[in-house]
Amino acid sequence: MGAPAACVREEEGPGARPRSLKLVLASLQRQRFHTAGSHYKGRTAAEHLWLTRHLRDPFVKAARVESYRCRSAFKLLEVNQRHQILRPGLRVLDCGAAPGAWSQVAVQRVNAAGADPGAPVGFVLGVDLLHIFPLEGATFLSPADVTDPRTVQRVQELLPGGRADVILSDMAPNATGIRSLDHDRLISLCWSLLDVAPDVLHPGGTFLCKTWAGSQSLGLQKRLAEQFQNTRTVKPRASRKESSEVYLLATQYRRAKGPVED
Repeated sequence: MGAPAACVREEEGPGARPRSLKLVLASLQRQRFHTAGSHYKGRTAAEHLWLTRHLRDPFVKAARVESYRCRSAFKLLEVNQRHQILRPGLRVLDCGAAPGAWSQVAVQRVNAAGADPGAPVGFVLGVDLLHIFPLEGATFLSPADVTDPRTVQRVQELLPGGRADVILSDMAPNATGIRSLDHDRLISLCWSLLDVAPDVLHPGGTFLCKTWAGSQSLGLQKRLAEQFQNTRTVKPRASRKESSEVYLLATQYRRAKGPVED
């Protein structure tokens, strides 16, 4: 993957806010999308279908307009609009951070780059097995496995006070095309992150992770309920309707009261 064309969107001045998600999408819905025939030449029917959907996707266009590294930024933007999980001064651990879109949102919302001199300055640490291009206001560990004890130790060293107020995870395994297997592997990643939480997440903290709906979802939700005061399932509009992708949001971390069994 090449370097992103643009990274953090420049603010109009100290304390200025990016345009709201609703305004961006509303303006894009009034635009017509045109596709050159050369885009489709030599492609299979499946590739043609994917490309057509991709080019017509308003969130893809919005990501370009707002200089986000990919469309997934709008998933976090919507979750934050609804639930206010990010605010100036918070420490954020972004797991599965590549290519950096969620870190871009986090940097803006927690004021990690100090764009608003009148607000507390937060901290954003992103971790991924893939390389992540530099981003002003964020620190990246890549390539690195966030579930590796050596990486966890490094995370603790980098986070101010050794703790995060928010753990974000948009991680997903490489898809095999076997729905049940892909579901199990993603749930396993979520469980691994929860195993790391006692060493990294500050009491009262927030945990947001991606999952694919399936047979093990209930078990993961049960564990979250044991360790957090509030849990809910959210599906942002930027998550495609036909996808089984949902996000589990847990707030007010209190740790498990005893051993947790799978």
